[in-house]
Amino acid sequence: MDRQSESPELRAFLESLRPGDILSGTVAAVERFGVFVALDEGPAHPLFPGVGFIAVPELSWRHIDAPTDVVQVGQRVSCEFLQFDTYNAEARLSLKALEPDPLRAFADRTPVGRELRGTVEKVLPLGVLVDLGDGILGLVSFRDAPGRPPASPVEDFEAGEEIAVVVAEIDPPTRRVLLSRPRRP
Repeated sequence: MDRQSESPELRAFLESLRPGDILSGTVAAVERFGVFVALDEGPAHPLFPGVGFIAVPELSWRHIDAPTDVVQVGQRVSCEFLQFDTYNAEARLSLKALEPDPLRAFADRTPVGRELRGTVEKVLPLGVLVDLGDGILGLVSFRDAPGRPPASPVEDFEAGEEIAVVVAEIDPPTRRVLLSRPRRP
């Protein structure tokens, strides 16, 4: 028997919701995979601590290590309704949808070609991940790309080190920021 048939009242409530609706409630449980929200309106869930659920990627625009970096049990939240999860009979919610996207603001104020300072977050096989502040991460590739000098794998990059970078590309739909090392005479 599927879960939504256990509560016709719950199914009717969830079917009445439309993407973009703003729902309020209280954080009922924080799990490593997401957050359950007891909504102010609508019935209780027959199995879960709340009818609303926020998956980890929908908690914040910024990288987080755990959901408790953003919310705590008992905290009041307002979220945007994304969709009716018919399998779990829950309202999929987004906390970050009600906050401005820091990548959009970064793209608006930062032209391609601008030199910035950033902090090395991580050295990966394909390049260096650089924290530019405000939750914006960019990649300095070790591979050559048209119009961009690559970082040299022989350069020693250390996590926490501050380096100069040049904005090579900002692609909001894919949420990618590509960087290069400044050309020095």
